[in-house]
Amino acid sequence: MAPFDALYGRRCRCPIGWFEVGEVELIGLNLMHQAMEKVKIIKERFKTTQSHQKSYSDVRRRDLEIKEDDWVFLNVSPMKGIMRFGKKGKLSLRYVGLYKIIQRIGQVAYKLELSPEMSMVHPVFHVSMLKKVFGDPSTIVPIEIIEVNEELSYKEIPVSILDRQVRKLRNKEIASVKVLWRN
Repeated sequence: MAPFDALYGRRCRCPIGWFEVGEVELIGLNLMHQAMEKVKIIKERFKTTQSHQKSYSDVRRRDLEIKEDDWVFLNVSPMKGIMRFGKKGKLSLRYVGLYKIIQRIGQVAYKLELSPEMSMVHPVFHVSMLKKVFGDPSTIVPIEIIEVNEELSYKEIPVSILDRQVRKLRNKEIASVKVLWRN
């Protein structure tokens, strides 16, 4: 019996057997008891993995309650290597802006009052994308103006060439150029 069959009570499309090679006995009470034991083992293992995953996610879950008229930062770099808002890699911004919450939508969604530069972005965000501002929001220095086009990207413009280098390998030469970019 496949794990799919044991869990959902119906056959899986792929033929998977729990029998050893050369085993031909397909009838009898012994086969039924073996199948029932396998189902019990499968269910126990599913239960243990589910409890492991639940305990792992419960430790990292944060219950964040934000009220209307509170100030929050917006998470803009959920993935490593994404270029957003002018910097790449380690120096890229994690959170931008200082936005006011207009209204709460459901239990985990909030509508923000975005700046005119961010007018192309939908104003409703999940609570995991927000970070509450503690303290006085007037003391926080605002970031520079974000120039984002309709595709939510920006154009990099080279300013000057800082250095040139030619690396010689056995049978070819590779030219490297260090460029200072505007962003």
